[in-house]
Amino acid sequence: MPVVQQTDTINNQTMLRHLNADILIVDDTISNLEILTTVLTDQGYQVQSATNGNIALQVIQNKQPDLILLDIMMPEMSGYEVCQRLKEDPQTTHIPVIFISALHELVDLQKAFDVGGADFITKPFLIEELLVKIKYQLLMK
Repeated sequence: MPVVQQTDTINNQTMLRHLNADILIVDDTISNLEILTTVLTDQGYQVQSATNGNIALQVIQNKQPDLILLDIMMPEMSGYEVCQRLKEDPQTTHIPVIFISALHELVDLQKAFDVGGADFITKPFLIEELLVKIKYQLLMK
């Protein structure tokens, strides 16, 4: 009986970490940021946002998120480059990155994983799919 109670405690602690997770959304389209912020805060997540890769890297230096949702096509610095920089830095290499993009070719998906992405969601996406993938990445962390 104590083993079951201990397992339940571990599962509850894992779920609490998941619910209090800090997520950074990086997208140059304000409407995407607004929608994602609303959805994620309604789910109990703490949300930060950035409209380009340079701002995202600054935000991450100040407070590391538990997970990053990252658009690929952005001005100045692509999501691929942002992810690659994060994965090259020992301080941020552990942060899971889920790419969210209108790109849908196999080469785009392969490049996202090659630079260190943990997952890939094609726009337009289902909210339910996004939430499941976020939860999975947070639980795996």
